[in-house]
Amino acid sequence: MKNEKIILITGASSGIGAATVDKLLEAGHKAVITARSTDKLNAIVKRWGEDKVLAVTADVSIPTEVEMVFKKAQEKFGRIDVVFANAGTGANSPGIEKGLPDEWKTMLDVNINALLFTAKASLAALRKTQGHFIITSSIAGKITLKGSVYGASKWFAYGFGQNLAAEMAEWKGRCTIICPGMVNTPFFDEAKPDKLDPSDIADAVLYAISANPRCDVREISLMPTN
Repeated sequence: MKNEKIILITGASSGIGAATVDKLLEAGHKAVITARSTDKLNAIVKRWGEDKVLAVTADVSIPTEVEMVFKKAQEKFGRIDVVFANAGTGANSPGIEKGLPDEWKTMLDVNINALLFTAKASLAALRKTQGHFIITSSIAGKITLKGSVYGASKWFAYGFGQNLAAEMAEWKGRCTIICPGMVNTPFFDEAKPDKLDPSDIADAVLYAISANPRCDVREISLMPTN
């Protein structure tokens, strides 16, 4: 494929991440996929083949593990063109007064620290390819949600993406923030079939990376029609 890209995806084992892997590989790209679930990652490799996808089990909230993922990606494919920082989680206990600090810590480690560590580990490689960094934020990161620590973490992701875009622009790198509304993913205990499908967000990722290099798609917002 003439415009083949090597794309590293965090949180790739299910939901938005897994749908994006399928969408990008269908379009002729190759992927490095990471998550904590080895079995689910290996199933993706079995479906697509080791020549097209590399799976690396890692906890991206741990800096040394993030660095290991990028090292193996470079060893396998020689370069990285796109990083999709998609890993994220929520909290079961709503609000501040009734919220659980242990849940907050776990969520913020993934939604904030893992995003920072992924960006830190990726920029040197992306600078070489004038590459692209993509963030899964949320509509929750642009509106007020009563007592929502999750929403506040997505405000961070949104603001961080804006600042990162300015830094990457110095060397013609691109940064896109994707802000979906409610998505029917394993994130929820009950299925939400009338909401966005993970493939809708995968379409947005493909759109952003397919734009002409002169075009930096800074933000994409998606909402379910109902």
